[in-house]
Amino acid sequence: MNHSFPAVHIPVYFVICTRNGAQIIDLMMLVIDVTKGMQTQSAECLVIGQIACQKMVVVLNKIDLLPEGKRQAAIEKMTKKMQKTLENTKFHGCPIVAVAAKPGGPEAPETVNPLGVSELIEVLKSQAYLPSRDPSGPFLMAVDHCFSIKGQGTVMTGTILTGSVSLGDNVEIPALKVSKKVKSMQMFHTPVTYAMQGDRVGICVTQFDPKLLERGLICTPESLQTIHAAIISLKKIQYFRGALQTKAKFHITVGHETVMGRVMFFGPAPADFNKEPLDNAFDFERDYLYQEEYLSKDSKASDENKDNDQTGEQLPKQQWALLEFEKPVTCPRLCLVIGSKLDTDIHANTCRLAFHGVLLQGLEDKNYTETFLPKLKVYKLKHKEGQVERVIDDYSVIGRSLFKKETNIQIFVGLKVKLSTGEDGIIEGGFGQSGKFKIRIPDGLKPDTKALLTVASKKKSRAGKGDAAKEDDSTKAESAQPVAISLLFKRYVFDTQKKMIQS
Repeated sequence: MNHSFPAVHIPVYFVICTRNGAQIIDLMMLVIDVTKGMQTQSAECLVIGQIACQKMVVVLNKIDLLPEGKRQAAIEKMTKKMQKTLENTKFHGCPIVAVAAKPGGPEAPETVNPLGVSELIEVLKSQAYLPSRDPSGPFLMAVDHCFSIKGQGTVMTGTILTGSVSLGDNVEIPALKVSKKVKSMQMFHTPVTYAMQGDRVGICVTQFDPKLLERGLICTPESLQTIHAAIISLKKIQYFRGALQTKAKFHITVGHETVMGRVMFFGPAPADFNKEPLDNAFDFERDYLYQEEYLSKDSKASDENKDNDQTGEQLPKQQWALLEFEKPVTCPRLCLVIGSKLDTDIHANTCRLAFHGVLLQGLEDKNYTETFLPKLKVYKLKHKEGQVERVIDDYSVIGRSLFKKETNIQIFVGLKVKLSTGEDGIIEGGFGQSGKFKIRIPDGLKPDTKALLTVASKKKSRAGKGDAAKEDDSTKAESAQPVAISLLFKRYVFDTQKKMIQS
């Protein structure tokens, strides 16, 4: 697929499902207007298909709008275009069928025969297969229609995504916090007593107003979580232009809901970039590095990342995000998550799908910022630079320019620093009221360092005793003092005590 997304006037309808073996998309049919080719909606549906499905059939529709004499040549040209588009996707080599479902459009007489539909049916039959289904695990069903039958009750129809259901079972409507007993079930107008993952089924319950549920989820009671935030493992969608930046807002589609959410990206420390991904779990014992943006080949690393050689040339095998929702969502664990910029101009030549991922941990407590986030060990690296002003003795120096005048230097006492001449030091405390501080050098100053600082100090002293004409000498004395002080530490983003940590 190329990076061009032609304009289109129709919104995207998301296909959202649970993950891996639990997803109920066995075959995808991508319908393309043969007179227009791949449009924004088509391209975005293809992107979603690559995330959620393994097999696809492409249908070139409206071939009756092509002049009959040029029809075959136009179909062949569009077929080649589509083959080229799909070349670098998982759907390369998939069947492409040309049809006109209703030649002449809606106003055409019913006697007009469709074009290519019988061929399409044969292709679909050839692509059909018996998928592997698993009845184990909690029951979860996507309801797409809800209506009442007089004297019977309320019927909810849909597809079972996971688990199974039997007559007499209790099912929960989590959006309403209501549980009902299954009174009867039908599959294709046939009464059944049992249904499992992948089945299309109608479930009848009593004393429930169908107006309360048009679409949504039903499940084994208390098997779904209603969450205010989530930790996900994610990947950027390659066709999305621009950076994925921390603190940005996205439309987050999770379960059967799309809500606004703010993101914070984080990843492994550079030393762990090549560590193998954990597919279905999140390790709270590990430390993670805060990222100003998702790292990809076309991203600009933040200053903190640059300090650690965390550039676009070296990318981690796995990255994560903290999603904070503007309103709670109900969903299963390990479900598919898609982040989008749906407020992008629909006429713009761009993909609105930004990233996709897997929900690893949902945060159900609405006070998660106090109760949960402190457990999330995401840190920022801090780097401060100062200079040595003068020597006190062989084991002590005075530093400056590392802190502001109003800084509480006491909280930095005991932290390690390094001189540009190689010595290691420890901050002992403040010195005066101007932000200066005292550093102890446990192994002592090197003779060369001491001599350098002593000469620079004498030059500065002589320059200070001269008249105004000697100000240039003072400037030279400043530049002759080359010994820098580096203070490196990390601070955990969600640490309420704001402690500074050094390895």
